[in-house]
This record gives sequence, structure tokens and C-alpha cells, in this order.
Amino acid sequence: MTYFTYQSKQIYFEEIGNGAPLLMLHGNTASAKMFDLLLPLYTEQFRVILIDFLGNGRSERIEAFPKDLWYDQSLQVIALLEHLGYDKVNLLGTSGGAWTAINAALERPDLIDKIVADSFDGRSLNKHFSENLIADRAFARQDTMSRQFYEWCQGDDWETIVDLDTEILIDYQKENIPPLHQPIEKLQLPVLLIASKEDALLRDDIEEEFREICALLPNAESHVFPTGGHPAIATNAEETAALVRNFVIC
Repeated sequence: MTYFTYQSKQIYFEEIGNGAPLLMLHGNTASAKMFDLLLPLYTEQFRVILIDFLGNGRSERIEAFPKDLWYDQSLQVIALLEHLGYDKVNLLGTSGGAWTAINAALERPDLIDKIVADSFDGRSLNKHFSENLIADRAFARQDTMSRQFYEWCQGDDWETIVDLDTEILIDYQKENIPPLHQPIEKLQLPVLLIASKEDALLRDDIEEEFREICALLPNAESHVFPTGGHPAIATNAEETAALVRNFVIC
């Protein structure tokens, strides 16, 4: 297993496949393992780079997640790219990882080529964010498949990680912390926004939100699947992979 050091902590990463570099960023309470079954859809065209964000998966544990979590994770992305000596890497962030991807691109556009924001909830937290989060996490704790997913991604201490993550995400809305560290209008790089209309964790007006973002950004496009849950990269796996290939390679 391979690691790099970030703020004196060890962060896990790996590289698989050949082609244009594609750094895939997992969502909250997950790890890079969430992509394991999806990798065959990407590794023939891409040099896939995976990372377990600090406190998740195979990376070193921390006592609490940073208050501005998605911005701190973007700094971890930048640190990894600098460690590897890459520039012009494509980012594919899913769910919370989508905010991380956009934050990284806003912070260091010189390191990034294109961004795919999958199951991205928009420029701000929707008004039902905390309510939906609490309901989803409560259900997951009682659902056998969800518990198995958490344990598979995180290990035996998954309950602690889920609790820490839930706490910090509720604080995002309670303390009115913006998920993006800079206005999205500053983003000049090509970006593809993806979501599923049936995704209960996203805002109800996600199509309108995507239209407004695309009107603000010179190099933005979007796709909303009519069916599928959270995240789209898993529930519309082959279709999402095709979108990513066409967007990044063409």
C-alpha cells in the first residue's frame, strides 16, 4: 500500500490503469473502495488515481474532521498531485467529493484539466440538507446493506467515522459554512455536472440549479438522469462512465 504525508498524517493512495490521469474522489463516509466495482469502466481509458481522505478508509485516523471539510480535502488533493508530480489531472468527485473537486480546481487550476462533479448538489447546501442527512444516516444504521458498505469502506471503526462525519456536516448548515471556498463563478476550467433526478439526497430543483451554473460558467455542461439514486456514478454506472469518457477524452 502507498501513502504520502499530509500535515504529518499518512494518506493512502493508489494508481491503476493507463491513459489520461483521472483522480476519483469518494464521498462522505465512504473511501476509495466505493469505486472498486466501477474501475473496469475506467481503467482502459484512464490512469485512475484513488485516494482515501484523511480519517477515512486506509488513511490515518484523526480525532475530528476539519470544520471546513471539503476545502481541507481539496488541499489533500493538491498535496497528492504535488507529491506525484502531476499537472493537468482530471478530477471526478462524487457526492461530497464533488465539492472537494471544485474547491481543488478553484484553488489550483494550474494542476487541473477537467472536472466531473457527480451527484453534485449545487453552489450551496439545500434547505433540507441537514434534515435529509439525519434521516439518511438513521436509516443506514438500521439497514444491513448500508452497514456492510460502511464497514467495507472504513473498517471496524465505521460507526465512529460516520458519527464524526455527521456532526461536521450538520455544523456546515448550522454555522452557515459555504461548501465552496470561492465563488463558483471564478471557475474557468471545463466542468461536467451530473445528477439523478430521483436522488433523494439532492435538492428538488437540481435541473434548474445546473442550468443556472451553466449560464454562469463558460465551459460548463450538465446531465441529469431521469432515474437512479445516490450517487449516479453507481446507480447509472455505464452511462456515467460513457459521459466521463466523452467529456474528458474528446
